[in-house]
Amino acid sequence: MPILNKDMSVCISLAGRPSNLGTRFHNFLYDELGLNFVYKAFTTDDIEGAVRGVRALGIRGCSVSMPFKEAVIPLVDVVEPSAAAIESVNTIVNDGGVLTASNTDYEAIAQLIAEHELDPAQRVLVRGSGGMAKAVVAAFRGAGFDDVTVLARNASLGPALAEQYGYAWTAADPEPGADVIVNVTPLGMQGADAAVLSFSEAHLAAASVVFDVVAFPAETPLVAAGRAAGKLVISGAEVHAMQAAAQFERYTGVALTRDQVERAAAFSRAE
Repeated sequence: MPILNKDMSVCISLAGRPSNLGTRFHNFLYDELGLNFVYKAFTTDDIEGAVRGVRALGIRGCSVSMPFKEAVIPLVDVVEPSAAAIESVNTIVNDGGVLTASNTDYEAIAQLIAEHELDPAQRVLVRGSGGMAKAVVAAFRGAGFDDVTVLARNASLGPALAEQYGYAWTAADPEPGADVIVNVTPLGMQGADAAVLSFSEAHLAAASVVFDVVAFPAETPLVAAGRAAGKLVISGAEVHAMQAAAQFERYTGVALTRDQVERAAAFSRAE
């Protein structure tokens, strides 16, 4: 990494529960490619002040994670279609004080659905109703899935998310039978919920595809259980790597190769 200097471009992340995944991913590639950039993770209890700081200090890029994905929308100048359609942001780029927001989570999830050749005829159960859940549900709708149920205890966000895409909503755990189960909650994330299996053993047994968007740790209880049961597993680590690569290109103008993405992702998980 170059010695810190006045011309260095700064990128940051804002998250309720920050990790080093993005920090290690981006800084690994800045170093490898000889870019005069540095990346640092933050949390905040003043998201409005933090975004004002991005603008005022000339911070080049800002990754946005739970619980700030919706709260930043009124604070930026331009919202790209990927974020406007689902009313959720995970990336802000600062061009001379003009803040442009997008959602590379949506792009990554859509790409993973296509790469893993998930069948639109499959029944899908998505657990969660926050900003990331919006990206997941929108991506399944965009891929042509008609039978999707949103499982969410939030009696306002859950129904609204399902209705937006013509899907079903339930606050109670439904009968097992979904072909694809997707966890979009903090269950299984490092911390207080690290040991929690986000779906029951019965749901796991019925499913053929297990999808967990939690990126840290990469091997959540759901991912581990899915692998042990021989299911097709899509991990949050895959989502993180793809969305981070899209962010990297927006921040630096450099398009990454698949090999670069895989090596940076492996380095980010190796701490």
